[in-house]
Amino acid sequence: MSFDRRSFLKHASLASFSLWIPRAFAEATSSQLARSTPEAQGVSAQAIIDFLDAIKREKIELHSFMMLRRGQVIAEGWWQPYGPELVHTMYSMSKSFTATAVGFAVAEGKLSVEDKVVSFFPDDLPAEVSENLVAMRVKDLLTMSTGNEKEPTQVCIKSENWVRTFLAQNIAQKPGTQFMYNSAATYMCSAIVQKLTGQTVLEYLTPRLFTPLGISGMRWETCPYGINTGGWGLSIQTEGLAKFGQLLLQKGKWQGKQIISSAWIEEATSIHIQQPGGDKPDRPKAKNDWLQGYGYQFWRCQGTAFRGDGAFGQFTIVLPAQEAVIVMTSENKNMQGQLDLVWKHLLPAFDAKPLVQADLASLKSLKLLPPQGSKSSAIQPTKPFKLEANDYGLSQISLALSDKACVLSADGHSISCGWEMWQLGETALPIKPPRLIAGGKPKSNAVFKVAAHATWTDPQTLLLTLRYYETPHSDALTFRLDGDSLTLTLRDSITAMNPKGKDSRSPLKGKAS
Repeated sequence: MSFDRRSFLKHASLASFSLWIPRAFAEATSSQLARSTPEAQGVSAQAIIDFLDAIKREKIELHSFMMLRRGQVIAEGWWQPYGPELVHTMYSMSKSFTATAVGFAVAEGKLSVEDKVVSFFPDDLPAEVSENLVAMRVKDLLTMSTGNEKEPTQVCIKSENWVRTFLAQNIAQKPGTQFMYNSAATYMCSAIVQKLTGQTVLEYLTPRLFTPLGISGMRWETCPYGINTGGWGLSIQTEGLAKFGQLLLQKGKWQGKQIISSAWIEEATSIHIQQPGGDKPDRPKAKNDWLQGYGYQFWRCQGTAFRGDGAFGQFTIVLPAQEAVIVMTSENKNMQGQLDLVWKHLLPAFDAKPLVQADLASLKSLKLLPPQGSKSSAIQPTKPFKLEANDYGLSQISLALSDKACVLSADGHSISCGWEMWQLGETALPIKPPRLIAGGKPKSNAVFKVAAHATWTDPQTLLLTLRYYETPHSDALTFRLDGDSLTLTLRDSITAMNPKGKDSRSPLKGKAS
């Protein structure tokens, strides 16, 4: 399908109760999506229950789930300590929003997808500009077919000027001919939008997309030059994802107004390039959701569905044939397995007959249980521990234990950890949340929301779990107390997904002072 810019410009114009929704929050969000029940929208509630049971059985850690049909939320839930008012890190789900910003810029006549990338950055070109680099179009960035010899993201984010570094990479293949996953290419789309508009993608999208849809509170990381990272780094609420998915389902129309052209939505979500790969012994190509074709930062799925997705299971799945949207946030390494459960349980839910009434009460009390252990030990550390030199620049740590909580203090920072439940708080402790990609690092004094828990795993070992609940991730801090000596080892949840994985952070050691 080819994109007719003139045609595009012609058509462009600018269920369930959740325990987590406080009354004030609910009253403040008058722009919420409408709520209904599965049965009222012709969907099997039992199939949704079966899906949730399968998620639990397969040990897939969901943080939120929302299911829409015909524009109405028919099921929703958040696993404590996650909640509807909280944003969640999107990783590569961010890419679909960046592509939408490009769509708005095309509609406003600021660029064409056929424009050459080099034309936007004359001051950042390498000394020798190859024929393939000259040929690279915005469309090639959008379809991840830039022709890079190697995926350039890690090289780019280690530099100061990501644009210049990207343009300096070897373009070994003719752009537009071969798919290779490329987050830096999406960053370049963000940089182009900012170059043309003088606004970050987040600033540019706010009046065009987020405000019309009633989405607020978003955040987006930036590169050292203040450009939104584009290919990752967006944080947004679950319902914001659902609204975005519903807008896509409605071909760009929202409450009777065409927010973005249906021609662009059709173009962006259609197949433009085929990913390499074929049948495997354990999975045929037809059942592989990463081999169904790629659009403009959107993946095609089995059947007629398409999606945006991000690492660890951040999903916005649009099912046009079923008039439905399914949204999930999670920390899960088996994303194909997560989709398999959607296809197995939720897809048939739309055709189930007769519909049997089922109770979705389980969605009201979802929670992620903290590690189990004991809230007491014969060891009661009363003195602070003076630390040896460490990567965090911390000089001492102390543990204050009471019946209610364990309070970790380190150089003026403190975290209160509940014994038998998560305790919500904030911290600027230099031990930062784990991140899959290091680009766009937060400020050194950044404050993070954290749900903290403490438990003794044996009489000498105290485990503190810090769940950074605006991200998919958590940290396990294990304090080993041996007389006057302390050893603190760290293991983040990304590393823990590999049973043999070793956290790259060095242990902290200290002596009681």
